[in-house]
Order: sequence, then C-alpha cells, then structure tokens
Amino acid sequence: MNQQLLKAFQKVLDTPKKIIIIPHKNPDGDALGSSLSLHAFLNKTGHQSHIISPNEYPEFLDWMPGQNEILKFSQFTDQSTQWIENADIIFTLDFNQLSRIDKMAPIVEQSDAQKIMIDHHEHPGDYASITYSDATIGSTCEMVFELISALDHDKIDSAIATCLYTGIMTDSGSFRFPSTTARTHQIVSTLIEKGAIPHFIHQKIYDTYSFNRLQLLGTALKNLTKIQEIPVVYITLSQKELNQNNFKKGDTEGFVNYGLSLLGISLAVIMIENEAEKIIKMSFRSKGSFDVNQFAKKYFNGGGHINAAGGVSHSPLAETVSQFRNAIAQEKSHFDV
Repeated sequence: MNQQLLKAFQKVLDTPKKIIIIPHKNPDGDALGSSLSLHAFLNKTGHQSHIISPNEYPEFLDWMPGQNEILKFSQFTDQSTQWIENADIIFTLDFNQLSRIDKMAPIVEQSDAQKIMIDHHEHPGDYASITYSDATIGSTCEMVFELISALDHDKIDSAIATCLYTGIMTDSGSFRFPSTTARTHQIVSTLIEKGAIPHFIHQKIYDTYSFNRLQLLGTALKNLTKIQEIPVVYITLSQKELNQNNFKKGDTEGFVNYGLSLLGISLAVIMIENEAEKIIKMSFRSKGSFDVNQFAKKYFNGGGHINAAGGVSHSPLAETVSQFRNAIAQEKSHFDV
C-alpha cells in the first residue's frame, strides 16, 4: 500500500466512527476473513463496527472468531437497512461492483456514508471515495493485513490472525495457486506468530464434511465430462441431484478443482442448477495462460481472476452445457492441443 493511500485511511479513521463492513453475497473464506479481521481491529481502536452479510454463508465457516456477531441482511432486512443509513463509513470487502451485494446495493448506493473499497479483483467500480484495489494480490485478507499492520501492527491478536489466515488459505487454494507469492508466506508466518494455528484452521475448513456432501461429490464426479481433443472438463449438477443429496450452502465448494487436478487438463468448469433463482451458477478454474476471467466475461456474464472466475447462465442446464461447449470450440486456438 502506498503512503498516499495509507494517509487517506489514517485521516478517515482518526476519530471514532460508526462503521458498517459488507462482504459479497454468498461470502467465502476471504470475504468473511477480511470482514471479521477488520471488524475486530476497528472495535479495538475505538470505532463502533458491525458486519452485514447479504445472506447466509457455509457451515464450514461458522466457527470463525466473531462470526456470531454478523447480521444477515436476508433475515434482518429492516435492522440492516437502519444500520446502513446511520453509518459514517461503509467498507465493502472482496468485491468491487455493488451488484455483488444483490438487494443491498441500492441501500448502500443511496447512503450518505463514506464508502471504502478493499478488493483484489480486476476492473473496480467507481462508487467508493477511497479505493484500495490490487488484482496482483491473491486475497483481500492479504490487503487487510497490510492495512491493519500499517495502522497498528500490535493490535493483531490471535482472533484477527486466525480470520486473516483462513481467508488467505482458502483463496490461495492452500497456497498452491499462482497468486501465492513470497509476500503471502511472509504474511502467513507473521499470522502464525500472532496466534493462528494452521492445522486447526485447515481441519475446520476441510475436515468437517457431511456424509451427504461426500455423496454429492460422488455424483459430481460421475457427471465429469471430458471434451474430446481439448484439455477441458466440466461437471454438471442438477437441482434434482442436489435435492437427492440434501444439499446445503457450501457443499459444492471446491468441487471444480477435482477436474483441474487431472493430468493435462487446462480448464475445469462446474455448472450448478438453482431452480429458486432460475439460473445455472458456473465456476471456472484454469492452469497456465487460459484466462477464465475474460472467458466468463465474454460468454457467461461473469468475471474474476485469470485462473479463477465465476459466471451465470439463465438458460436451462442442458442448453447451458451446449452453450459452454460451443464457446470452448470458439476458443480452441487458446489451448495447447
């Protein structure tokens, strides 16, 4: 973080403020970890901070320090709206377009509060008065660490360290994605010194699967399909298959990576039907130079990072598969075949 940006943060936080912190819809480990750590830090430095999540998050994240204080907009709309309207500052973490917070967007947009963005995705919007955006950094938690450390490093305790470690670990694919740098490991080393316990956090995230989730994984792997002569695989999950396995939010987290673990595969995709929202949710993961951010943006109203992105289709599942295969045929020249 440059000195000019740091001074802007110092100025806006120099006196106690009423602050709201908002992660994106369907928050993941990085969104929650960055929100919870910043929340704890702000409360330790004299501010009145609250976190409002647009909706629920997966059970494997409900152990994180402070998560029981999070207000869910989908359940407590009136109270959430009142908090937003009374806020002096609104931090938006791990997203850069207000559309990523769904029904909260117009309320935040109309608020008189000063808006501050901290995010590591490409092409940030212009809604914030302070924008800390860097797509070269692997996680928003790394960015929040840099901010907290610059403001008052001694305030980082075991709870803050645990939340930050969780977000960095999950968004880096347990430190195996290309976005993992020497600085990532330096930060993680500091967090361990501050009280984060790696094996405990890993167990909480990855070793708490339900029987139904593993059965659903079996269904997903049975549906795994390889596109001939192109290093691409995809997985489909219908609403019927989700229901048969008693699907809960977060159960499909990481499924797409099984496809990418195959030798010689450059792109893996999962398409998940959501009857309630009448959409097909899509996740893209790639290895090497294939840019899934641009692919998702071009064909499926999505985006993200070069090697990890999301998208959405409003067509039925079978039609979405056909559209995806056609799109891959159009992009065949970008693969080494």
